[in-house]
Amino acid sequence: MKKIVSIQDISCFGKCSLTVALPIISAMGIETAVIPTAVLSTHTGEGFSGYTFRDLTSDIPAIASHWKTMDLHFDALYTGYLGSMEQVDIVSDFFDDFGTDDNYIIVDPVLGDAGKLYAGFTDEFVEKMKKLCAKADFIIPNMTETAFLLGIPYTEDYDENYVKDALRRLAELGCKTPVITGVHYDDKLQGAAAYDSESDRYYFSFGRNVNSRFHGTGDIFSSVFSGACTLGKDIQQCLDISVKFTLDCIEATIPHMEETWYGSCFELCLGKLIDYVKEQ
Repeated sequence: MKKIVSIQDISCFGKCSLTVALPIISAMGIETAVIPTAVLSTHTGEGFSGYTFRDLTSDIPAIASHWKTMDLHFDALYTGYLGSMEQVDIVSDFFDDFGTDDNYIIVDPVLGDAGKLYAGFTDEFVEKMKKLCAKADFIIPNMTETAFLLGIPYTEDYDENYVKDALRRLAELGCKTPVITGVHYDDKLQGAAAYDSESDRYYFSFGRNVNSRFHGTGDIFSSVFSGACTLGKDIQQCLDISVKFTLDCIEATIPHMEETWYGSCFELCLGKLIDYVKEQ
């Protein structure tokens, strides 16, 4: 049975990070281990205030040390939101300890959205994240994160050549296969693009664009993509499954629009995900 470890925070209410990654990857038939970097009463996005936060940074090295004594091996190492430069350094050491030639390192370099860094992140943090990306087989930034990683102005006016150039430059950071999410050239289609630096080949996958914001869809995409990679799907299959399932979750949430601010209704779509994995 395939095994993946996901390293990111857990929000007790609100669908993101580990509360998304764990059920989604498990539904794909993969044993899912977790290292929570922090525990929050809710996520920190729009709509919540007064949330609790407990930093678990100091626990991560102890968990890794215990796992080393158990001689644990994983088919993939997948990271999401990391809240400090210290956590990035600790995760980098974790990659050194548990990364092998036979597993994948997948980094979702969570930095920001809509052209802005998330609260608390700085240019120095971006530089630290670049170094973590250099150790990854796959990185999965959105368009905002792509701009910060490359040190270029954020824009919503771009074409396919712009995306291809950005992918190539992301690969130059050191990762083998960058994947950019939230790619759209018009209001009709939205999806993702990838570049395999070893074969010098680009990949694209698009679905219907829903012109509204849905919290947690980035985590949904990254979790599905990580699971598909772990199962041995090729890059095009990983993109197609991830784009289709993320759109399914968005469409399932539309009848419950009051829920978009704290998460998408991915639970209603897990059956489809299982089917996608079997079909591909």
